[in-house]
Amino acid sequence: MSPLPTSHASGSPAGDANRDDIVRFDRVGVRFGDQTVFEDISFSIRAGEFLCLLGPSGCGKSTALRLIGDLLPVSKGRIEVAGDAPNRSWDKIAYVFQSPRLVPWRTALGNVTLGMQLRGLPLPSADMETRARDNLNLVGLANDADKYPRMLSGGERQRVAIARALSVSPLMILMDEPFSALDVNTRQRLRAELLAIWGATGKTIVFVTHDIEEALLLADRILLFSAKPTRILETIEVDDPRPRRIDGSNALSQRRDHLVAAFEAMGFAGEENQ
Repeated sequence: MSPLPTSHASGSPAGDANRDDIVRFDRVGVRFGDQTVFEDISFSIRAGEFLCLLGPSGCGKSTALRLIGDLLPVSKGRIEVAGDAPNRSWDKIAYVFQSPRLVPWRTALGNVTLGMQLRGLPLPSADMETRARDNLNLVGLANDADKYPRMLSGGERQRVAIARALSVSPLMILMDEPFSALDVNTRQRLRAELLAIWGATGKTIVFVTHDIEEALLLADRILLFSAKPTRILETIEVDDPRPRRIDGSNALSQRRDHLVAAFEAMGFAGEENQ
């Protein structure tokens, strides 16, 4: 099967990227003891784009997020985030994890304001509450602000986590398989809602997944990661208009088949839609 068009070769230096890039990885290598995790990874992330990091479990997708957030050191190469080193750009970033990580003794509103308090935003309490309510409204929870996490569904708890991330006004939101623990219907609904939030806010979103269809439905671009030692196999532009239906698009169906074949070639058949 011939490869689909890509935006650039996987080994091209990040320095070739344009000035609107918010993240640049330049020949980055990462080792944990004797194990090589990343091998000369170079890519860039454009300001305002929805980028999906796609690959099999354990290939280093979450490692890439940790590097952006300065939670892991690089063994070689260079990373630039918002024009600076990651350790000086942490306040430009917010996270949404697979688990919502809400504190049970605070309401939805209290969990959102907690994010601002922990970030140390110089806002009066009343302004924090106003911002929290605005973001809960954005994620469809305006009427649930006073509910505790135990009173919310899994999808609603994840909406609170997204509101909390938005409340600190980041340039970029890093999302580590945020919908993988949810049922299929909730997952589909939250994907559509996330795209609406992204469109309304203009935030850069970096979204980790091993679900091929999820990546094709959401992304402006997909970076396909190999198994370890990890390389970028392809960078795939997805310019089909949203909302997307894969079975209703020949181009998306071909890309899905191509990516399924890539997972099979890596020895991960069947994982790509779990």
